[in-house]
Amino acid sequence: MRYVAERGVTTVHDMSTSAAWDDMALYADMRKANALQTRIYSVVPLAQWERLRDVVARGEYGGADGRGDEWLRVGGLKGFVDGSLGSHTAAFNEPFMDMPNDRGLLVNTPADLYRWISGADKAGLHVMVHAIGDRANRLLLDTFERVATENGARDRRFRIEHAQHLAPSDIPRFVALNVIASMQPYHAIDDGRWAEKYIGDRIKTTYAFRSLLDARATIAFGSDWFVAPPTALEGIYAAVTRRTLDGKNTTGWVPQQKITVEEAVRAYTANAAYASFDESRKGILSKGWLADFVMLDRNIFEIPPEEIGAVRVRMTAVGGRPVFDATH
Repeated sequence: MRYVAERGVTTVHDMSTSAAWDDMALYADMRKANALQTRIYSVVPLAQWERLRDVVARGEYGGADGRGDEWLRVGGLKGFVDGSLGSHTAAFNEPFMDMPNDRGLLVNTPADLYRWISGADKAGLHVMVHAIGDRANRLLLDTFERVATENGARDRRFRIEHAQHLAPSDIPRFVALNVIASMQPYHAIDDGRWAEKYIGDRIKTTYAFRSLLDARATIAFGSDWFVAPPTALEGIYAAVTRRTLDGKNTTGWVPQQKITVEEAVRAYTANAAYASFDESRKGILSKGWLADFVMLDRNIFEIPPEEIGAVRVRMTAVGGRPVFDATH
């Protein structure tokens, strides 16, 4: 909590896996002791949706809806469709450029994914699933569409975690299906150093921030920490400049996918709150809302975008109380 506060983070969506239930219990103990300084949305594995359903029904974490309070929220589930680009385990429609007999793999069967997502959705739980390759994203969109059709209309806010490599024809489906693209822009300036040799021209819709926004999709930004830094400022810098970490691509890697500072900030704030059903109490500064805010040493809306990566956090406040103050 101290580490992320120093970097201007007030809320985390914790996609825990093997230790998820222990982590959630620890957060609850800290909440009871008034020891939390970071707001947490604690997410558990999708395959264990029945256990979470029962936990929420019993109200183990409190709250009027059984899903906790403004400090600790539960009710979310995280699943996986495929692996990662760097390991050639992301699932693509066409083979990798450097491995012409390989299209990646699925880490769960489509049948299992459908069964888990459908059951969780019927229970009113919040489903978010990792998908990297264009085949994985299409499969997940198909599954979300099937489940939503079968289970009926409701405010479900399905999330695709990463939504990294998209077939152009699938981009409008995020809007049609009201699926949130939960993305991590720092990966663009990291993977951008080598992605083209793996997937060629498919990079045109890799980390397709501009295309998704132009289609009026909802993008929520995060970090994927520990895989990438938890610093929103570095993510904003990445989304706006798309300058790769190797110092190349000074005008931006796949520059047509760059977005504005305002759009990037909104993805980290208001849209991220929407992605956890918190848009009525945080994500913007408004009277009567949670006073979570960050003070920076420069105005990122006025400086050259290339300087955003060097901006420093001066203070982080959660609930109106400073949890980090560089001036003291």
